[in-house]
Amino acid sequence: MKPKIHPDYHEVTITCTCGASYPTRSTKKSISVEICSNCHPFFTGKQRLVDTAGRVERFRRKYGLTAKKD
Repeated sequence: MKPKIHPDYHEVTITCTCGASYPTRSTKKSISVEICSNCHPFFTGKQRLVDTAGRVERFRRKYGLTAKKD
């Protein structure tokens, strides 16, 4: 690498709002994220459908779908 043309690249920790942290390297001093693989519904298996103003129910009625029975 040529001297004095590259940014400072150092070790940082990515912190999530859930409390998880991951070490990495970056040119930024700190990295904060709102969601990570530790708390994302896809990875945790706790994915749920968020119904905003009855949109899901309207869709199900429109296409004749019924909710899953547990």
